[in-house]
Amino acid sequence: MALVLDEIEQINDIKKVAPEDYGRLAQEIREFLIEKVSVHGGHLGANLGVVELTMALHLAFDVTVDRIIWDVGHQSYTHKLLTGRKAGFDTLREFGGMSGFPKRGESGADAFDTGHSSTSISAGLGLAVARDLRGGSYRVISVIGDGALTGGMAFEAMNNAAKLDTNFIIVLNDNEMSISPNVGGMSRYLDSIRTADSYQELKNGVMDSLQRIPVYGERMVRRIRRTKSSIKQLFIPGMLFENMGLTYLGPVDGHDVAKLVRTFKNASRVNGAVIVHVITKKGRGYLPAERHPARFHGTGAFDIATGLARVKKTKPDYTDVFASVMNMAAKKNERLVAITAAMETGTGLKRFHNRFPQRFFDVGIAEEHAVTFAAGLAQGGMIPVFAAYSSFLQRAYDQILHDVCLQNLHVIFAIDRAGIVGSDGETHQGIFDISYLMTIPNLILMAPKNKWELADMLAFAFGLNAPAAIRYPRGTAYDGLKEFRAPLVCGKAEILYDETEIALLAYGSMVETALAVRERLKELHYQCTLINARFAKPLDEELLLSLSSEHRLLVTMEENVITGGFGQQVTQYLTDTGQPIKVLQVAIPDQFVEQGSPAKLKEEVGLDADFIVKKIIVAYIGR
Repeated sequence: MALVLDEIEQINDIKKVAPEDYGRLAQEIREFLIEKVSVHGGHLGANLGVVELTMALHLAFDVTVDRIIWDVGHQSYTHKLLTGRKAGFDTLREFGGMSGFPKRGESGADAFDTGHSSTSISAGLGLAVARDLRGGSYRVISVIGDGALTGGMAFEAMNNAAKLDTNFIIVLNDNEMSISPNVGGMSRYLDSIRTADSYQELKNGVMDSLQRIPVYGERMVRRIRRTKSSIKQLFIPGMLFENMGLTYLGPVDGHDVAKLVRTFKNASRVNGAVIVHVITKKGRGYLPAERHPARFHGTGAFDIATGLARVKKTKPDYTDVFASVMNMAAKKNERLVAITAAMETGTGLKRFHNRFPQRFFDVGIAEEHAVTFAAGLAQGGMIPVFAAYSSFLQRAYDQILHDVCLQNLHVIFAIDRAGIVGSDGETHQGIFDISYLMTIPNLILMAPKNKWELADMLAFAFGLNAPAAIRYPRGTAYDGLKEFRAPLVCGKAEILYDETEIALLAYGSMVETALAVRERLKELHYQCTLINARFAKPLDEELLLSLSSEHRLLVTMEENVITGGFGQQVTQYLTDTGQPIKVLQVAIPDQFVEQGSPAKLKEEVGLDADFIVKKIIVAYIGR
């Protein structure tokens, strides 16, 4: 039997599929996604959960004209399939291949580039207002998950959207998950709506009965609909959305295509912002993903039959090291608390949660709140550790500056996934944190050369009485240079090899690369000092002056953009103090970095050892 999916070659081909074949198409899409993600890795659970929802959106709207904005965007795989990008899945998340997120440069069907959470309502509202100002008539649909509603930006946008008097559709995809299970008041509120069948049944029954009353029935119905504090208030406490001025439709079964299409058609008739509340199941149709939704949120290659990873981890990664140190330290220090923004598993805090539940706080997707919450904890005498991915921490820049560092509070930022992350692309590369943190007074900024130094830096940070940030990369923790473990002194670098001519000043993850660079330079008969910088802030100014007097070339090395980074700070200091030494800054160019394997991306941006050696030789001999 021919596959229904094979009939989908371009946008709107789904409209040619017979309704009785919608079920087959949904099953084929799930089988296709499982097969492709098992090879390339990707965001599986979220995509399996929105298959019917995506089909219904494409049936109810014309994607060549109407605009669908996917919050985060990791659930857009079915959307890509239905817009003619089936072949692209053979290069999913690879360098030069198809992105795992919406990309306007990839297809006109992608209305907005996304990658971070809680943004789609703001972007959609902007598109809707632009449409109205320019006399357009297209529909704007923002799809947002229930987990993303914990982000304050979503509420800011809904508050603003309530003023709109033209159509704008917000699809609330409610699967009770963000990455980890949802937490907090919004989650409880949505639970109450999910179970409110009594409200829907009573409302429909009352309205039907009233409408049968001659003459006065219709008038009574209109009056009830105009009264916000009506039947809804009796059965759904708060009716948050409607009280904000948004029309609420739902809950709707997110796996019933026909019902979804009808609801979307009804939503299109509303003159104003309307929320369609859709209930879906993350991982639907693949048992391992249904049972372990957090593990299949973002997964590497796996065996379809078992759901187990094809490449098993043999050595601990930096997240594992962080997790172990946190658990050991918490046993000794009752003031130590851990905070995550919906990333309990990803940041390694699951064991901490299990062992110290009273001192673990998942605030949901709300990085800004997490930082100021940590500031309050610190002011109250606790030692909070906020673990976050580098690309997500940047969302809380103002809170780090204003609420933590301005008051010089003892908050520790554990910055996971710092540097080049890989296949998730531009929105997830952790290549800006040195630059945006370097500008903030009072903050101590560190990065370890290996797994032992990460443990030492965490212990050092616990004992400080000041804000501190420790950045560490994704992947296997480097276990070389074990013999070098000098005690940590604030603002002091570590001399690993002391020679002359060329000095390599490497920060964090680049120490491993610098070691390889040094070995190749030694083979070419160059004398080469190797320094583990340890601290980007404060700089080891005394060492910089010493290196300047004893070397002809100083090479700074960092896994961060060059603009505002470690190398620029070093260069500025040497320039300001009138040092004659030449400085070569090895860093990522002033650009965004696309998806691909970390090794390939480092080669592309000039952070691999071969390229660095060539640059050093040219700089040293002056050609």
